[in-house]
Amino acid sequence: MSINSKNFKNFSRLENILIIGNGGRENSLAWAIQKNVLVKKVFLIPGNAGSERINKCERIKIDINNKKELVEKLNFLKVDLIVIGPEIPLADGLADFLREKDFKVFGPGKDGAKLEYSKSWAKEFMQDANIPTAKFWKVNSLEEAKKIIHSTSIPLVVKADGLASGKGVFIPDSKEECVRATESIFNGKFGKSGDMVVLEEKIHGPEVSVFALCDGIKYILLPTAQDHKRLNEEDKGPNTGGMGAYSPAPLLTKNYLERIIKEIIEPTINELNKKNIDYKGVIYFGLMITKSGPKVIEYNCRFGDPECQTIMPLMDQSFVFLLEKCSMGNLTGSEKINTSNKVSGCVIATSKGYPHEYKTGFPIKIGKIDPNDCQIFDSGTSLGKDGELLTDGGRVLSIVCQDKDFDLVFEKAYKNLKEINFDGIYFRNDIGHQVRKNFFKES
Repeated sequence: MSINSKNFKNFSRLENILIIGNGGRENSLAWAIQKNVLVKKVFLIPGNAGSERINKCERIKIDINNKKELVEKLNFLKVDLIVIGPEIPLADGLADFLREKDFKVFGPGKDGAKLEYSKSWAKEFMQDANIPTAKFWKVNSLEEAKKIIHSTSIPLVVKADGLASGKGVFIPDSKEECVRATESIFNGKFGKSGDMVVLEEKIHGPEVSVFALCDGIKYILLPTAQDHKRLNEEDKGPNTGGMGAYSPAPLLTKNYLERIIKEIIEPTINELNKKNIDYKGVIYFGLMITKSGPKVIEYNCRFGDPECQTIMPLMDQSFVFLLEKCSMGNLTGSEKINTSNKVSGCVIATSKGYPHEYKTGFPIKIGKIDPNDCQIFDSGTSLGKDGELLTDGGRVLSIVCQDKDFDLVFEKAYKNLKEINFDGIYFRNDIGHQVRKNFFKES
């Protein structure tokens, strides 16, 4: 079954949608959802300075931790579907609470969010389900970590067990760097998220992102993506939340995707069911394509950022129906996502100093932007007292474009980036280098 405008009448009321979160991911979700003709309003809590530039969108100022006030507001707004963007409210059990209050929610409960908020639990989960992943050790002290680090022949990957905004993973080049990274985590670099450390065998190969919309039992796949985690060009420097992405990933052929479904995606959903976890939301599979096949690097319990910004412009207006069907456990398994026949790419503009210390509050000047199949999703912005657009985060803007090939996509993206300026603006010039045929000619 393909969901299209001809059978809109088969769907329940979907007039008022709420999205929780304040980044580029949430703005791109709002942008995709507002395309649907049935949707009258998209509310964002809290959103950012770019949220209200999106058609039908309105920011709501309310503390989501004030549960009584939140429920009253949602009832007053007559919200028909809630989409929770970030990992922290999911890990805190917000989806569970809202479901108890009879709201339709797209986003897993606290038990499902453990796939992301505890790397050690996720690794043991994969072990139980026989899902291919790197060998690992979970350690509770620096001394324990040192013994393992010095007993291995190569440096290990070092991960804070809990949530660290995409910055809790270190890929050292020496055993000494391994020890220093582990020590920094145990010394409180990520607070309680670093009470336990996961050490992992270092595996090699290109990384890809796969997203499954899940209703608890059935699932549907979104277009694949590849993102760029490292801060600097040539994929060097520290890990970040993501510096850019492109979709779909040509590396994942139909045959390879079928293998990923069989070896990773379906075993993951089966294991969730085996553990009595009713997972209604998106499962992000961060994969590495090794010589021996695909292996899971990490799970996320939400849409990736910037992959989400990259994928959303490829969605048609039936996308919100799929989110609702997942929230109700109503996927038939025969749905097909109607996607654009174009490809999409995203480049992130960051504040100087990101992912470490950086300053905010700088005015953002935007010149003449080419709007043809191009979007700017605010990631970390706010408005000054005079209404001026200001930087308000490490990742500031997501510049996203679509076209018939990746060379044209990134040509447009970088052309638009030349029209954007703020003090300390930084971006990589080689996003999508794997798929840009003209990249090496240009460089």
